[in-house]
Order: sequence, then C-alpha cells, then structure tokens
Amino acid sequence: MKSNSNSSSRRSFIKKTAASSAFIATAGILPQFSAKSYARILGANDRINVSMMGVNSRGNALAQNFASQKNAEVIHVCDVDSRAILKCLDSVKGRQDRKPKTFTDFRKSLESKDVDAMVIAAPDHWHAPASLLAMEAGKHVYVEKPCSHNPNEGEILVQAAQKYGKVIQMGNQRRSWPNVVEGIKALQSGAIGKVYFGKGWYTNNRKSIGIGKEVEVPNWLDWDLWQGPAPRMKYKDNIVHYNWHWLWHWGTGEALNNGTHMIDLLRWGMQVDYPVKVSSNGGRYRYQDDWETPDTQVINLDFAEGLSMSWEGRSCNGKPIEGSSVGVMFFGENGSMLIPGGNSYSIFDLEGELIKEVKNTQEIDPRNNSNPAELLDALHIQNMFSAIHDGASLNADINSGHKSTLLVQLGNIAQRTGRSLDIDPTNGHILKDSDAQKLWGRAYENGWEMKL
Repeated sequence: MKSNSNSSSRRSFIKKTAASSAFIATAGILPQFSAKSYARILGANDRINVSMMGVNSRGNALAQNFASQKNAEVIHVCDVDSRAILKCLDSVKGRQDRKPKTFTDFRKSLESKDVDAMVIAAPDHWHAPASLLAMEAGKHVYVEKPCSHNPNEGEILVQAAQKYGKVIQMGNQRRSWPNVVEGIKALQSGAIGKVYFGKGWYTNNRKSIGIGKEVEVPNWLDWDLWQGPAPRMKYKDNIVHYNWHWLWHWGTGEALNNGTHMIDLLRWGMQVDYPVKVSSNGGRYRYQDDWETPDTQVINLDFAEGLSMSWEGRSCNGKPIEGSSVGVMFFGENGSMLIPGGNSYSIFDLEGELIKEVKNTQEIDPRNNSNPAELLDALHIQNMFSAIHDGASLNADINSGHKSTLLVQLGNIAQRTGRSLDIDPTNGHILKDSDAQKLWGRAYENGWEMKL
C-alpha cells in the first residue's frame, strides 16, 4: 500500500470523509443509523477485515478489541469449540454492527478474498503453522506469543514474512505501551549508565491439573483439528482448554507462556540478539500429576556483549518480586530500573533510593490471562494497521518476535537436556550438542508438516 496511486486514493478518501462528516454535522444523523454506524460507513474503504482464529480466552478478548477499532471489523470467527464461537459472537455484539461468519476450520476463512488479516490466538502448537498458512493465502497476521512452538518454526516464519511480503505482528504488546517505551528509551540513553544485568519474573498460584482420563471427545470439540499439526494423541479430560500449556507435545511451559514477554523487554532494553551460553534449573516440584513442564524455573543467558539476563518462573508460589507478580529489573553502573507488569517504570540509584517514577495510566491485572490491558493493547493493534496501510515500522515484527521467543525456547531445551548450551551468537543456533539439536524442531502429523 505504498504506491502513488494508493496514496492518491487515500487522500481522496480522507477529503470525502471530511465532507461527509461535515454533512452529518449540519444535517444531523438519520434516525435509523447510530453515530457508530456512520463512523463505520465512512471508514469502510479504509477498514481492515479480520478473521479470528482461536477465540476461547485470549482470542475472545482480542476479538472484542479488534471489533472495537473504528478502522477494523471482525468478519470471521473460527474455533474448533462450538461453545467458544457462540461466546465470541456475543462478545463482539455491540462493538460492531456486522455479525461475523463462523467456521470450525479456519482454513475455510482463509479462502475468502474479503479477509485482510488473521488474528491467531489458538494453542502454541498452532501459532506458526497457522501464521504460515495465512501468509500463503495472502493475509496479514497478528499472532499471539510465542510466535512458534520450537525454534525451527520461528525461523520459517521469518523467511515466510520475507517471501510473501506480509505484515506479521507478534503479541508483545508492551512494545506499544507508551510509558514502557519511554522507560526503555531512557534506559538506552544512559539513565542508569551501562546496563550489565537484567532480571525478569512471573509468579502465580496454579493448581494441580490431576491425572487425566481417556474419555469420549465432547460433542462441542473437533479434537482432530484442535491437534492439527501435532501427532495424534488420545483425548483426556484435563487437556482442553488451558492445561495443554504444561505438556510438551502442545505447550511450551510458563517460560513461553509468560516469560516471553519479560525476556522480550530485557532483550529490547539491553539491545542484544542471541546469547553465547544458556542454562536452566528447575522442575515440576509442587504436585505429582500430568504437568510436564517446570512449575519452578530459572533461565540464565550470557551474551558476548559482556552482560547477562535471567528469568524466574514460579507457577505454584505467587509471592511477588519487587511488589509485582510480573516484571523486569535492569541493573547498571549508576542504578537500576524497574518495569513491573503495567505501563510504568521507576528508576533507583545505587543505594536503592527512588529517583524517578512514572505511574500507570490504566489499571492492569497481569494475572488476567485473557484481557489485562485492552486500551493499551489497542495501540499495538493500531501499529499493525499503520504498517498495513502506510508501511510504518512494526513495534513487534516477526524478526524481533522470533529472537525473543528463541531465548526462552533455548532455556527450555537446556532444561530438558539437563545441561547448559553453547550458542552461536550470530544466529542463535546450538553448538556441538546433537541431543539438544533434536529439540530444535518437532515431529508433525502426516500431511501437516510446516515448510515453505
């Protein structure tokens, strides 16, 4: 959308919109139309038609957010859970005039020429394969974190974005939160001197998931399509909808569930890409159940630039760190900077005395899995729309998204192999460890292999 003809059309559209708005202001709004309806009519030529894939929890919140944007409309809702579809339809009602079409199989939605972009909030094992299918179908992509289930998939997405020339924004929403952006800029401008260590964390009190039983698949669920690219497993009663996070076959643990956000902030603030060494300690300690990924984990990363970062995850002990259940702290020559879970930051001197505080502009609940910060996240959505319309730079493009996702994936690989990993700092690849390299990718169900 960078051509001169498009720019001319856009200028013409803006003039027509202004003229129409003036008419409405003087003539009044016709009784059968609301002000919101008029706004949508006036913006129709500039509107981005969105298809939502995966709308049970976070996807439902995203659907509400996209439907609330005056320059977007949710035209399709896709989910393998018929109950989630109905809930999402009810959620977007009142936020837009049109009732979306519904699909069990999101691939049917991708066949529509009316769809401009797909929003992907399905389970982790679907993020990269669905993103690739969407780009192949000529759609832009908004994919929730993590962008991939394993490193190989992330690299494929980076290549696909280049090949198909599509906008792909990852859900590292904090990169669009104004006070966080301000804090990172201050950090990079020397607010605490040279930064040499960063610490991120996430704490919660998650309950046991128990021992699952093999039962009949519920009539509201397409279990085969839910599994999609993952090799087939029997349905158990403790997997869908959230507990898959803690099973390696589909999930990526707390490290990628919440750690991705904090590692991304650390990598962004410290201006680094790939480490030279990665280690991880922890395990499933709290309960004896089907949970496979660590409920307690510390990932350490060392970089050639002469700095380190760590991430601490506690899924079963919610004691906050620095007063927040989630956050990052940067340590430098002249002090430290705290960015907790919200849109805020604080700077401290070397003695720990507060010297600057920028407070939240909106109440945020970091433990709200679906919709912790709707108004702030809308800024991330609008950044994507600007990239689509005007070629603006993405705040969280797939290149940066893959790098941040990879760091915690490397931590999980170190955890699963039980040893530290040596890493090539030019591309993030594992060096001289054949067992660890086996976890670089995954096995796929026949016919679902992810490849360009």
